[in-house]
Parts: sequence; C-alpha cells; structure tokens
Amino acid sequence: MEVIDFSQTNSILNQYMSEIRDIEIQKDRMRFRSNILRIGEIMAYEISKKLNYIIKDVQTPLDIAKVSIPCEQPVIGTILRAGLPFHEGLLNFFDKAENAFVSAYRKYEDEKNFNIHIEYIASPRIDEKTLIIADPMLATGSSMELSYRALITKGHPAKIHIATIIASQQAIEHIKKTFPNDKTTIWCAAIDPKIDEHSYIVPGLGDAGDLAYGEKE
Repeated sequence: MEVIDFSQTNSILNQYMSEIRDIEIQKDRMRFRSNILRIGEIMAYEISKKLNYIIKDVQTPLDIAKVSIPCEQPVIGTILRAGLPFHEGLLNFFDKAENAFVSAYRKYEDEKNFNIHIEYIASPRIDEKTLIIADPMLATGSSMELSYRALITKGHPAKIHIATIIASQQAIEHIKKTFPNDKTTIWCAAIDPKIDEHSYIVPGLGDAGDLAYGEKE
C-alpha cells in the first residue's frame, strides 16, 4: 500500500496547512473552509495522475491536437460533516465525478470511550470504478474503515484512494490492516505522531467539523 505524505515536500499546500492549524487563524471559519477546499483541489490534481488515460484528437481552429485525457471519472465518497469543504475541492477538479456521502459519528459511552456509528449512506454503484474516500481527519481509522464497509454494499471498486488532511500514525497502520493492500493508496497532507486519550490527533488542529461549521451540542 502506497502512503503519500505531502508534508515531506515543499509546496504551497504547507502554507494552507499552517493556517488551518493556527489557533488564531482558525477563528475565521470562512478562511478555514477555503483552505480545506484548496487542499482538496491540490490533492485532486495529484490523484488525477493515477487515473487511466487515453489520447483524444481535438479539433483546433488550425489543426488536430492530440491530448491525453482521463478515460474515467472517479466516485468521490465523503464522510459528513467535516468532509464537505474537502469534497468541494476534490469535485472542483473532478467535475464530472459521481458522488457518495456517508454519515459517521462518534457515539460516546463516557468521556473517553465511544463507538463509531454509520447513520446514512447515499451512493451510486461503484463496481470496478475508482473510489476516492475523503475525510479531513483520520484519528483512529475506524470511521474510514466502517464508511468503506458501508460503501462496498454498492459494489467493489477497482482502485481506492483515501484522501485525508491529517492522519495519525495509528490510523495509517489501521488502514493498512483493514483495506485491500494491492489497490489502496493513502494521500495525506500530514501525518502526526499520536492521538490523545480522547482519540484526537496530536498536534492535529482540533475538531475540523466545529471549526468549519460551528460547535455542536
């Protein structure tokens, strides 16, 4: 399984990452959502290099130009609600993609212990298609695993791209154990070393859903 960590190379993405982590800049929700969207666009561009391509003849005003274009469009599956601006960034580049949505949330038994619950799924058939599953934060990897299991009730994809902004090292190891190793690629803007006793990524950025849309009860 290939794991791509964008923080290991210098690019403008790191500027957006510094802003979404910054406790002062986070107070501007519009800026936070905009940066998440832009990271999604950059990630979509990089993922596009892994698609299958064909050569197309394009008639210009003067002659025929041969252009290499994708011969497939992915299905973009996003975990609600924090994933919405991330999804929009991916969709800005894959503008003909099919879309899927999964509602996954933590149901707490007490202050520290919780189970992941899947409440809602809307998806096209994904048999033999390229599936991108987007979730800004991968803390334990459990939400991603259960969302994937919900999505494959709609068919089994040919390739899987997991797109995330910040993942913990623990989540990366969990994904390696629970996803098909031969057809999965993980794309991360950064990989952080640990999670705390509440299963939040450290240093992370906090709750991405609350930062994008406001605190929930």
